[in-house]
Amino acid sequence: MKNILRNIFYSAIMLLGVLSVSSCKKYLERSPLTDIQDDDPFKNFRNFQGFTEELYNCIPLLSSVEAHNCFNLGEDEFWEIGETRLISYNVDQGDYWAWNGAFYNWFGARDFDPASTARNRKGKLWGLSWYAIRKANIGIANLDKLADATEEEKKLIAGQLYFFRGFFHHVLMEYWGGLPYVDQVIPSDVAPRLPRLNYHQTADKVAADLQKASELLPLDWDETTIGQQTLGNNSMRINKIMALGFLGKNYLWAGSPLMNRSSTGNSTYNADYCKKAADVFGEALKICETTGRYELAPFNQYTQIFYTHNQAFRLPGLKEAILLENLAEINEARFRWNQINDYRPAPLLTTGIKVYPTANYVDYYGMANGLPIVNPEQADAESGYDPEYPWRNRDPRFYHDIVYDGEKLSSGASQVGNDQFRQYASLFTGGWYRVNNANKRVWTGYMQSKFSNKLLNEWDGYRENLAMVLSLMRLADVYLLYAEATANGYGTPQSTAGGFSLSAVDAVNKVRARAGVANVAAKFLGNTEAFMSELRRERAVELAFEAHRFVDLRRWLLLTQRPYTLKKAVDFDRANDVPTSVLYADPKNGHVKNLRESILFERQYGERHYWFPFLLSDVNIYPDFKQNPGW
Repeated sequence: MKNILRNIFYSAIMLLGVLSVSSCKKYLERSPLTDIQDDDPFKNFRNFQGFTEELYNCIPLLSSVEAHNCFNLGEDEFWEIGETRLISYNVDQGDYWAWNGAFYNWFGARDFDPASTARNRKGKLWGLSWYAIRKANIGIANLDKLADATEEEKKLIAGQLYFFRGFFHHVLMEYWGGLPYVDQVIPSDVAPRLPRLNYHQTADKVAADLQKASELLPLDWDETTIGQQTLGNNSMRINKIMALGFLGKNYLWAGSPLMNRSSTGNSTYNADYCKKAADVFGEALKICETTGRYELAPFNQYTQIFYTHNQAFRLPGLKEAILLENLAEINEARFRWNQINDYRPAPLLTTGIKVYPTANYVDYYGMANGLPIVNPEQADAESGYDPEYPWRNRDPRFYHDIVYDGEKLSSGASQVGNDQFRQYASLFTGGWYRVNNANKRVWTGYMQSKFSNKLLNEWDGYRENLAMVLSLMRLADVYLLYAEATANGYGTPQSTAGGFSLSAVDAVNKVRARAGVANVAAKFLGNTEAFMSELRRERAVELAFEAHRFVDLRRWLLLTQRPYTLKKAVDFDRANDVPTSVLYADPKNGHVKNLRESILFERQYGERHYWFPFLLSDVNIYPDFKQNPGW
């Protein structure tokens, strides 16, 4: 599909290039074929679709925009100390101005290029979003010129344009709040004067565009007449479920405590917006369950939602991924250079800026019986958690996503000098992984394996031929968003949305069941407040390290609250009552003593840290473009 899109895209660029060339020759010196009119890019479906293709090229890239990419900005990760080039370092320090200045950073306003296929031009969220909004407006303003097209083709073009205009406003709103909603083509020589709207006002305009898109777009382009020309290669085309998914997300964000407070002064959920979100999510999920257009992947294929290895760079996601991030350079091992090196200490991987999951985030991975870990330092008879056997009977996603003490990380002992403390994860206090190589050591006591095989090292080949792509939206996320919207809109964990039979708690249990985790316990089902504690934990686990946590903590008004400001390490001693050969054969049952957690870093945040600041050069254009509070 990439080649198909590229061919259409380059055709469009060539066409637009011809349009932009200034005439320096007399009319009679030119062939009549070169007299392309201003409306030619819009006169038929092929031309108009070529114009529209560039909007796909503006979709954000989070995971590999630069050599090292910090897309998790909550309390979920701890990067090596002293590495100031990372946006995550600046966010930890409360310096949000760095969104346009940090070297390793996917937000920036500068150095973006919608026409480029280079990945380091695809993560510049601010610049690309505004560019895409303007292009969508140009397209919408010229829809009346699409005369040589069927009704189906006209709907496809319009649906994409309305989707992208709403989508790009929405992704900006996640970080900057209410915006001037640009729904007209502002002449390039005219300074904008659109007032900045509050969050609810902006969300209503986003909703109008996404609703319109959902009515115009098909469920599957393969089932359209025009889609037959690219049959089997249409999965990335914007469709009805994508439009409904982001429409529901837009409504739920508007109903969340932060966004509701910024619009009304009320710091609780807005039930009206949550009901709208629940109904839209319910519609989308009902379609998916009825048609099978999107499905939860079975847990034995869970890895392939996130990456593929040695499969000719086949896209991950299976039928669960709804919208993927930008695919720039996906066939050129973009994750190999150099993000993949960041997840393991030397000598497993000698280069990289090292990053590890925080111990407090790993604690969210509760027990297989569905119960949370109340205090990782204390035994809990109800859940069965025992700090002397902390890796036993955990949520199966823990074993997939997290590297813990005693796990095998190299297939050959000779590769690490026959040193078992290097071949197997020595994450106990004083262990090799915890003390070697200064700032690159495993500070937190855990490593991450969601985006790579556990045998990720210099020798076993798991750095090579790896296609890792984040889902901007996947079906499990939609189930959890539906649960949150329904419980807070319709009042209880047992509530359902109009037209969909699944209750809020049923939606959470559906995601848990896929992983083999027991249902939400009855003690969390008495009211929505109790239920939300488990739903928030479920989002933390199921969507771990997928760039959701920072936005979730902010919209829940938890970013400034302990324990969410903390980044912790776990320390423990091996009990040494069994031979290491037994431990390495069955690390889940590793016996430890003196398990305790300590604070590595605490973020010092105030109310202003709920929103990014706008560039001064932007807010100074005109008085009605207001800066965010505190900046």
